[in-house]
Amino acid sequence: GITGSHGSFHTRAMIAVGTTIVAGTSPGKAGQKVDEIPVYDSIKSIQADMPVDTSVIFVPAPHAKAAIIEAIDAKVPLIVCITEGIPLHDMMYIKQRIEKSRSKLIGPNCPGILMPGKIKLGIIPATLALPGKVGIVSRSGTLTYEAMAELTDLGIGQKYVIGIGGDPINGTSFTDCLD
Repeated sequence: GITGSHGSFHTRAMIAVGTTIVAGTSPGKAGQKVDEIPVYDSIKSIQADMPVDTSVIFVPAPHAKAAIIEAIDAKVPLIVCITEGIPLHDMMYIKQRIEKSRSKLIGPNCPGILMPGKIKLGIIPATLALPGKVGIVSRSGTLTYEAMAELTDLGIGQKYVIGIGGDPINGTSFTDCLD
């Protein structure tokens, strides 16, 4: 979803934090560029040119199932799905597929992952964070931001900030994050 308004906006924000974005996908838009980032039709076509270790998904809910399954089929190790409102039946199918794969899914309906001062995968506002040693895991995006801001105001830095998403069926639990 790199060519969409949310995908392109948040890609720029991820790059600003220091995240390396090697390519994006958007079916039917191969050959285009978003801020000099090449756009491909699929993850498989990217993998023909370079390795892919993470997929951050910014697509509308009706297309999220296909995007997540594409990443699972491409054996992408980490999938972060920002999309909210994915139909329950789609997530039930995805949950079964993810459990039989080596991929890990953060989300859906999540703000993503932030390692302050290092990397941002999603929409977490890096300006609220301070590099440090504390880990935050939350189902609520807004409460994630609040916890980060409060800790930062107290001079307590964060090492990992993970928003796992608040939907009934998600890819990662609190205990998964401890692992």
